[in-house]
Amino acid sequence: MKLFVALLLGVCITGCQSSDLLSAKSDPKSKWWELAFTEPDYMKVWVEDSSVQDMTGRVFFRTGGGTAAGGEPEDGTDSARGWKGVGGSGKRVVGADLPIRIYVRWQSIVEQKTWQAWVDIPENARQIMVTSTSQRCPERPDRTARFMASVYLGLAPGGVVQVWVRDSCHRPIKVARAQGEIEPLGPELGKNGGRYAYPVSEKSKRYIEKFGIPYGSW
Repeated sequence: MKLFVALLLGVCITGCQSSDLLSAKSDPKSKWWELAFTEPDYMKVWVEDSSVQDMTGRVFFRTGGGTAAGGEPEDGTDSARGWKGVGGSGKRVVGADLPIRIYVRWQSIVEQKTWQAWVDIPENARQIMVTSTSQRCPERPDRTARFMASVYLGLAPGGVVQVWVRDSCHRPIKVARAQGEIEPLGPELGKNGGRYAYPVSEKSKRYIEKFGIPYGSW
């Protein structure tokens, strides 16, 4: 019995020490989280508008827009198929609690279509967001925790929306997917004469001529 108690105390002490090593209580962190956008290679988008509904029920408008993170590597591979990376800097959603829903309206340049969608953010995503700034990466406990929690919206042709958050080790974790609908008024809600933000780039044209738009891979 004494041996069992001693072993139990040893496990508790080790666990507490491990928890203390990973604690980010004293690490610098932002009060807010950020919203960022990403796109498959060659599949350029322009984000017209976004809004966030947080856990308290409040809605925050114009929470981010403009370009999304992506590339045109011209490396001869079918690199637009699937998601090869999730990145890009975002915009802080100042004043908002953690999100429960996010709205986005965007132009799919290669399709010359405008899409819109609401996407629900599940509870496990919010838990990861909290942990990412409150706990250091177990693989690198010497490094400070993430300064700011992030939500990444991947926007792809066909109106596909993928959602990722990053864990304490900066790894993207897929947490949601949504299917958008065509915005009937077109780009900029019909206020721009039907013009899109960009023409289809020559690199995108060459890629699509060779591989096509890989619908179904996102």
